[in-house]
Amino acid sequence: MNNVKIMKALASVSALALCSGLSACGSKSAQDDKTLTFLDGYSQYNEDTPWAKAIRECAPDGYTVERLLQDETLSPLTTSVREDNAPDISMIDVTVLPTVVDAGMVVDLEAAGVDTTGFYDSIIDSGKVDGVQYGISYGINTLGLYYKPDILEKAGVDPASITDWDSLNAAIGKVVDAGYKGITFSGIATEEGVFQYLPWFWGAGGDLSKPDSQAAQDARDLLAGWVSKGWAPKSSTTNNQSAAWDVFLSGDYGFSEMGSWQAKSASENGYKILSIPSKNGGEGAPVPAGGEFLVLPYHKTANDAKQKAAAEFVNCMTDTNLLAVAEAAGYLASKEDVRQQQFEDEPYMKEWEDPAEHAQGRTTKLGIKYESVSSGFAQKLQSALNGK
Repeated sequence: MNNVKIMKALASVSALALCSGLSACGSKSAQDDKTLTFLDGYSQYNEDTPWAKAIRECAPDGYTVERLLQDETLSPLTTSVREDNAPDISMIDVTVLPTVVDAGMVVDLEAAGVDTTGFYDSIIDSGKVDGVQYGISYGINTLGLYYKPDILEKAGVDPASITDWDSLNAAIGKVVDAGYKGITFSGIATEEGVFQYLPWFWGAGGDLSKPDSQAAQDARDLLAGWVSKGWAPKSSTTNNQSAAWDVFLSGDYGFSEMGSWQAKSASENGYKILSIPSKNGGEGAPVPAGGEFLVLPYHKTANDAKQKAAAEFVNCMTDTNLLAVAEAAGYLASKEDVRQQQFEDEPYMKEWEDPAEHAQGRTTKLGIKYESVSSGFAQKLQSALNGK
């Protein structure tokens, strides 16, 4: 175990404080061989929710699963692995997988007994580092362009006419000229803002290995132009995705760049979605695959029986009970046959079939280098949105 790398992953965060609410992270699991601890980042879901029920249903025979709830899981995972007190299973954001692998904090899933067959290739590839499968997902979220049909109709905009950046700008202009507001998005200087920037970067032909390309500038110019023209709110520079959606819900905005996790809310309000257009048209722009991976943390003092049980839990979450898990999380299921079942159960998710087909990982090619690329994007986007 490389303690230096683990300390780097913690950065300046006080790990002891972060782990204090987790019963010393994995301590109960260490004492009770029939309890699996799951570091769960969905603290918004209490024990009465479909998410908690899906977890209980995936407890292996003879085991119970204890949820250790944290809004952010990287820091407590780092601390617990360092202290050899890690949970049996952990959820992590998809973008931090290279970081935890580099620090030696997780183990090879296939070697532990996790079945990695039947998934979309993009999900498998994004869960690998140096060819080894360290993360697996029950589903993804991604981005599209929501619109309000009544506003577009009154503005004389045919949604089918929006096929590239020029036609999108023309549509937003018509909406504004008709007395409505244009578009909302999140440009906050965090990964959320970068997440929403990437479709425009990729849609302009961008490559993450060339973050200073013309495509990067074109994408910044597009978003900054919306703010400078008054088509997008000035608060776009600080709005996270939740705030940007609230602005869209409460105001007379025609469009919103937002995620599939709002599909149910959008459907209830009568909103529709489009794929985000590429700069010059053709297929929709590639969009980032968001969500979380399930990982098996490293234990210096190994317990083969518990690791086998943890692998069974992951297999249930990503296969046997995948439909219930994906629907409970509001994600697009990670296997094609299950996703098609999901579309039957939740028809409003069917609109996301095309955007999801264009979803791709952020760290798949760059690995841990993505962190610095993302930071650079965030800084330059902020400058552009603020007219600097």
